[in-house]
Amino acid sequence: MFINIVSNYSGLKYMELNFRVATKNDSEEIASLVNRAYRPNESDAGWTHESNLVAGIRISTEQVLSLFEDNSAILLLCNKSKIVACVHVQGGDLKTYIGMLATDPRKQASGIGKKMLNHAEQYAKVNFGNVIYNMSVLSSRPELLSFYERRGYVLTGEVGEYPMSAGVGKPIVYEIKVLFLEKKLP
Repeated sequence: MFINIVSNYSGLKYMELNFRVATKNDSEEIASLVNRAYRPNESDAGWTHESNLVAGIRISTEQVLSLFEDNSAILLLCNKSKIVACVHVQGGDLKTYIGMLATDPRKQASGIGKKMLNHAEQYAKVNFGNVIYNMSVLSSRPELLSFYERRGYVLTGEVGEYPMSAGVGKPIVYEIKVLFLEKKLP
């Protein structure tokens, strides 16, 4: 589905942006975007980076490919054919898990992440029939937690260990935990 958005956010040149659902052919570009957003070189870091907290890549192309399954979609925001943001939605019986929200570091703090999150919620409502959304954030990311709280997400009280065996990097800061959040649409 293409939804045309003409953008004039501060920090962005006037661009034409389109939402679309990813295909497996996008996997390598998605992995690159997510790794640049979360684990960039220091000179490329936007506000979402966690390079000072976790070493290694955030996601591999193979891991992205594994997300293409039933009741799952990776949503993209593109400037012409270039992916500038992505988010993964995984529909369940009652809830949708939203994860892997990433924006090109050069375009962060421009409102694109908010648009992607809203699009993910609406996509889940229409395609999965779900109005309850779950996600997780690292405990050492208070600014990211605040971003989601400002959008109606609340901590569930559930805390998990960092997923050491998931192939998503190795913590540099060892007290990192995973916090779980939830949002219910009215």
